[in-house]
Amino acid sequence: MTPVAITTGEPAGIGPEIALAAAAASPLATVLIGDPALLRATAIARGLGWPLPAQVAIEPVALGAPAVAGTLDVRNAGYVLRTLDVAIEGCRVGRFRAMATAPVHKSVIGDAGVPFSGHTEYLAGKTGTPCVVMLLVGGGMRVALATTHLPLARVPAAITGESLAATLDVLDRDLRRRFGIATPRLGVAGLNPHAGESGHLGREEIEVIAPALAAARARGIDATGPLPADTLFVPAQLARFDAVLAMYHDQGLPVLKHASFGHGVNVTLGLPFVRTSVDHGTALDLAGTGKADAGSMAAALALADALSAGR
Repeated sequence: MTPVAITTGEPAGIGPEIALAAAAASPLATVLIGDPALLRATAIARGLGWPLPAQVAIEPVALGAPAVAGTLDVRNAGYVLRTLDVAIEGCRVGRFRAMATAPVHKSVIGDAGVPFSGHTEYLAGKTGTPCVVMLLVGGGMRVALATTHLPLARVPAAITGESLAATLDVLDRDLRRRFGIATPRLGVAGLNPHAGESGHLGREEIEVIAPALAAARARGIDATGPLPADTLFVPAQLARFDAVLAMYHDQGLPVLKHASFGHGVNVTLGLPFVRTSVDHGTALDLAGTGKADAGSMAAALALADALSAGR
C-alpha cells in the first residue's frame, strides 16, 4: 500500500525520536521526512538500531544547522517548513496516502520571520483550502474547534454566521467521508458561560450561534445547541453526540486532553488528504533523555492509516 508520510518536527524537540519509535513499531509502510544524519543518531541513541526496519524509508531534508536537543535554533525553522512542504506535495501527487506530523515549535518559526500560527493554518494555506477544521480524537471523544490559535480577546469577533456555517459543513462532511458516520450528531457549545444565560451573559448565542445552527439544520446537519460548555462534556451529554464543536481552543481541548493526553490525535478536516498529528508539543525538556512517550505519535499514525484506507 502507498506509504504514510511522517514529518519529524522540530529537530531540537522530541519529534525525531517519537517519529522514529512510532514508525519502527508499526507494520505500516512509512516515509520519515527529515535529516538522515539526525535520524540515524537519534535512532541509535534511542536504542532502535540502524538501519531501520524494511517498511520504514527516509525522505532526506537537510538541517539548516546542527540540532542540539532542547535548544531551539532559528536557522532550522526553514528546515521544519521544508519537511511539511515535502509531505504536502507528496500527498497531493499520490506518493503518500496520508501524513502524520510530529510537533513543531511555533515561536522559533515566528522568530525566523515566518508568520506561522500552526500546522492547521499552514496546511490550509499551502493547499488553498478555504476552510479547515481542527478535530481532536481521544478519550472516547471527538472535539472540533470553531476557532483555533487566536488570542482569547479576538475569539468573539472571529465567530460569525459565515464561519460557523463553513465549519459545520466541513465537520459534517468529513465525519461522513473520513469516519464513516452516516448521520453525524453534533453538539455545539455556546461561547459564554451558561450559553449566555438568555442574553444576560452575552448575546453571541442569540445573535450568531443559534441562527447558524438553525441554518445548518435546514441544510440537513444534525446540530444541537448552543449548549453550556460546562455541562456539555458530562458523560450523559456526550453520549448524545458523535462530535462536539467548541467555540475556542481552551474551551474544548483541556477536557479531551485530561481524558486522553499522550494518546489523543489531532486531525485536520477539510483538506484534500488525511492529516493527523500528536496531541502535545515539542517537549524540549525531554528531548534527548530517552523518556519521551511515543504513544500519541503511534496513535496518529494508526488513525492516518485507518482514515486513508477507509476504515
